[in-house]
Amino acid sequence: MMFRIEKNQKVVEIGNVKVGGRGENPVVLVGTMFYTGHKIVEKRKEGKFDRERAEKLINMQETFSDETGIPSMLDIVALSEQEFIRYIDFVSEVTDMPFMIDAWKIPPKIGAARYVKEVGLEDRVIYNSLSPWSEDMEKEVNELREIGLKHGLTVAYNMADPSVEGRITLLKDTLLPALERAGFENILIDTSVLNTPAIAFSLIACKKIKEEFGHPVGCAPSNGTDMWKMPREKWGSLGFAAVDSAAHAVTALLWNDFILYGAIENAKWVFPAVATANAILATFIYDETGEIPGDMHPLNRLFPEFVEELKGKK
Repeated sequence: MMFRIEKNQKVVEIGNVKVGGRGENPVVLVGTMFYTGHKIVEKRKEGKFDRERAEKLINMQETFSDETGIPSMLDIVALSEQEFIRYIDFVSEVTDMPFMIDAWKIPPKIGAARYVKEVGLEDRVIYNSLSPWSEDMEKEVNELREIGLKHGLTVAYNMADPSVEGRITLLKDTLLPALERAGFENILIDTSVLNTPAIAFSLIACKKIKEEFGHPVGCAPSNGTDMWKMPREKWGSLGFAAVDSAAHAVTALLWNDFILYGAIENAKWVFPAVATANAILATFIYDETGEIPGDMHPLNRLFPEFVEELKGKK
């Protein structure tokens, strides 16, 4: 089969969202907030931000999620533990969506991990990430094991060998053993996008990782589209939205369980694009297997009459 992975896949539940599987669950979209340059952030050191605008952005993502059938999460970026705490308190107050705690440095992430454990949010929080460029992986692993978070993400990118095979070798030899030692019950794997055409390598890696390990996989095509300056410069904001939609739709069509789609403001074109791709993917899988996904899937949500036609054929 081309569009459905033969090997049984792990489906993990993070808060109210299922991630993974063999096509029965739609791809999960993860929007980033409080990123560098995010206009809602007023004083980063103090964790001061525009709460009204932040809540409107979260509500917008939730509305698109409800309308399309594409589940959603948040990726919260911060530079310090105290900044994380301000954002975590706010997000947990205004939404029940799962969210990632995302920082380059270990101390803020570990501090945020301890905090979500203390306040009982570990069921809906993903550690982002235990990565190959960790400043001190063993120290990070030991602290995570002591804290006891459930859900962890890693980035499968081998700096010495960025090929698909190199990424799988790094996962097998280093990253997956580290995640297991850290005590994570559920593991998500990001295959790391370097530029827009290189999304292809990330997608191939996703397929091979699912076939070999069965863990939920995803990537961030926005890492490529955001760095590609020409669409905005030559074609304006509409041209960029077209490029970004295409990249995310292709990614959703080929072996991804979750997508980090970048700035949450981009939800207005990414959700429709990914929902359309997911409906097409579900129809490919139907052609291969005769199976139709559940009622909440974009295929059923957006094309109910077509689904009834399919049910009458097989």
